[in-house]
Amino acid sequence: MVEIKRQYSSSKLPPEVNRVLYVRNLPYIISGEELYAIFGKYGAVYQIRLGDKNKDTRGTAFVVYEDIYDAKAAVDHLSGFQVGGRYLVVLYYQPQKFEKRAQLKEREDELQELRTRVQNKKAAMEKKR
Repeated sequence: MVEIKRQYSSSKLPPEVNRVLYVRNLPYIISGEELYAIFGKYGAVYQIRLGDKNKDTRGTAFVVYEDIYDAKAAVDHLSGFQVGGRYLVVLYYQPQKFEKRAQLKEREDELQELRTRVQNKKAAMEKKR
């Protein structure tokens, strides 16, 4: 680990690099212990949060490292790594993107609700004729 830190400490990190990683395309049956074994090879893992098994977040996880250079090493080495027949997608967590997605989902839901209201009003007007 010390060798990796020395190698990266002299270079400037890109602005999106942080200690929190977002992992997608995980096998649905993977356990937290297995993730600790995979991601722990690149440094001290502070926390791992697996997505819910019954919701849209299954197959995803957040991995938090204690050191930013360990997180960078994990992204560099584990992106595209095959686990359980699936290739991992390892990204730096960027809250702005997640907020935009949540706002987009809310707008889509609102638009669908408005469409339903308009269709109901048209149907009611058709019945009155």
